[in-house]
Amino acid sequence: MHPTLRKVLKISGWTLLGLVVLLGIAAALAWPKREALLRAAIERAEAKAERSYGLRVKLDSARFIGPTTVALANVSVVPAGRDTLLWLRRVEVGVNPLPLILGKIRLTSLLLHDGYAQVVRRDTLSNLDFLFRKKASDGSETRRRVNLADVAEDLTDNLLGTIPDDLDLRNLAFRLRDDAYRVTLLAERALMDDEELTSTLRLNGNEATWHLNGHLDAGDEEADLALFADGKPLEIRYLEEKYEFFLQADTLRAQLRDVGRSRGELHIDGTAATQSLRFFHPAIAADTVVVPASALDAVVAVGSNYVGLDSSSVIRLGKVSARPFVRYTVSPVKIYDLALHTDQLPAQDVFDAFPKGLFETLEGIRVAGELKYDMRMHLDSSQPDSVGFTSALTPTNFRILQFGAVDFRRINQPFDYTPYENDRPVRTIRIGPENPDFVPYHEISPNLKNAVMTAEDFTFFEHKGFNEKAFRYSIATNFKAKSFKRGASTISMQLVKNAFLNRNKDLARKIEEILIVWVIENERLVPKQRMLEVYLNFIEWGRNIYGVGEAARYYFGKSASDLTLGESLFLAYVVPSPKRALNHFVPDGSLRVGLRGWFKFVGRIMTRRGLASADTNAYGFYGVRLRENLRQQLFPYADTTGAASDSTFTMPMPDVDVDEEEENERGEGGINTFFRRLLGKDKKEPEATEAPVVVPGMESAEPPAEKTRKERRQERREQRRRERELKELQEKGGIQ
Repeated sequence: MHPTLRKVLKISGWTLLGLVVLLGIAAALAWPKREALLRAAIERAEAKAERSYGLRVKLDSARFIGPTTVALANVSVVPAGRDTLLWLRRVEVGVNPLPLILGKIRLTSLLLHDGYAQVVRRDTLSNLDFLFRKKASDGSETRRRVNLADVAEDLTDNLLGTIPDDLDLRNLAFRLRDDAYRVTLLAERALMDDEELTSTLRLNGNEATWHLNGHLDAGDEEADLALFADGKPLEIRYLEEKYEFFLQADTLRAQLRDVGRSRGELHIDGTAATQSLRFFHPAIAADTVVVPASALDAVVAVGSNYVGLDSSSVIRLGKVSARPFVRYTVSPVKIYDLALHTDQLPAQDVFDAFPKGLFETLEGIRVAGELKYDMRMHLDSSQPDSVGFTSALTPTNFRILQFGAVDFRRINQPFDYTPYENDRPVRTIRIGPENPDFVPYHEISPNLKNAVMTAEDFTFFEHKGFNEKAFRYSIATNFKAKSFKRGASTISMQLVKNAFLNRNKDLARKIEEILIVWVIENERLVPKQRMLEVYLNFIEWGRNIYGVGEAARYYFGKSASDLTLGESLFLAYVVPSPKRALNHFVPDGSLRVGLRGWFKFVGRIMTRRGLASADTNAYGFYGVRLRENLRQQLFPYADTTGAASDSTFTMPMPDVDVDEEEENERGEGGINTFFRRLLGKDKKEPEATEAPVVVPGMESAEPPAEKTRKERRQERREQRRRERELKELQEKGGIQ
């Protein structure tokens, strides 16, 4: 052996022996005083809990019952002014002394008999409020940046340190009391022997019997646990009763494989899996969603200033696997990174992996070929306008062998369309030449087609159903607004929504809409001209006004082929909020001054693109006149907009911009946003200066407040009389 190495080993040996001797001496000296030391430690802990968190910690007795085991009796933890958080009749805790040398606590045994832990919420108050209590500061300390990896490592160590080698739980209840809602999970018995955990848990008395069993080795940082129930699925009715969220599963499984740190990054490697997962919430889907088998092989990565899922993680759904990447950077600025990637997958496996009950129109579809998906998003909160977003579903030899519940080619032929109002059918409209109000594509005024596409989706004839630039602009806009303000619905997406999908405003319908658009556009099932033709012939243009043929005749008493640029711009303007269309006119049939700026704005865009001639007279604004018979339905009002400048108007803007460079940067998309349409939150237009109108089917509107009560009653009677007359004329065919 090398002399230097021999010397090092000799010094190390003597040092270790010295430490052992010193620990022995310290233990010998402390042994007679250990009871006093224990009481002192408990008093310090009680004082700190009271001082820092307002917790009153009390116990009847504390004593040693072995060299390293402490017994406690009647332990209670009560937050100030709140319900008891914890009460335990008997507690025995054994501690491994060796890890204490390194400053770590490892329990060798834990016995808890008879007691409860509970969370109680009354109105807005909870007995967990102490967790959010802010510590007082004298302002002398400077804010120190926290290393998230260090925090995560400490939390993990402390959590694993509380898992004993031997566990004995009996009659320990876990309660949740949330106003009128109650949940109780009673651990009749939970034992861990030789790293094997077995338990019997009672949910809400005899409602269900659960078991949490498996392998648990805190020392090696490994675990494999399964949660299941006797004779029935796992279910917590509290979620359904309070949140309308139905959740069931046959088995939940969790695995911990490794915890380690390298290059300043903490990695937690594990798996979460479900068998026969079933859930329902009206915001998710119209029916119960069934997931036969799913799993997430997760590698959680925590760095000094970020936390997320490493790209080595894998999501498994049926025969399909995908690799997610998630990272949230907290400093110096907040940065959000998302990615999802798959290899080439059999296309049928992809469609089969969709949970049952999620996409009703696609169920039963048979396809061939392969699919690959890639998505990336990067958002720097300091410069949200530079957000990066790409999404691509790439087919290889993809083809449809058999359609599912709906053949998407059906709109190539005449078909019946039924619009709904408040979940009730309005009427059935024939989209085809059999309907006298149907207008073929070549007979629709180019002014209208160009105006609608400019406002809704200018790149309609170039894209394949989606506009990534519009998506990026939508993400940036919504992030800055901290709410759903703008989206990227294309005409293709709006067509699919109305032609094939149910009326539910849920997440499933939105995702299904995107999938169907991809299928139609990728397979070229419907020509673009036909898609635009159908769209213009069945969208709503006013109360019970559907299709451009009805709209042109209703508002202007002319055919769709004769619409002027100004009339077309008006119709394009009301697409997002068609029921308010008449509110934009004054009694003489002209448009309110506030719309003039919008006409100029869109008109200049159309001019720059060669779709209109330059016009210094507001692109037909002054030439728009409501047909004579319809003007009688408008209440007189005072136009408070007066001669306001065009720069002050606040009407909804199309998805276009005056600046060509900016326009190219963000692209064009629909006015109706992705999230607003999903949640049913239509943008509200300013109505403060708008006069109420009377149209067939509209509820009586109140006249201006300055009128007397008698005058208001007279106007309401006159309004009802006009409505009856109009209804009679409509039934006789005198007014359409």
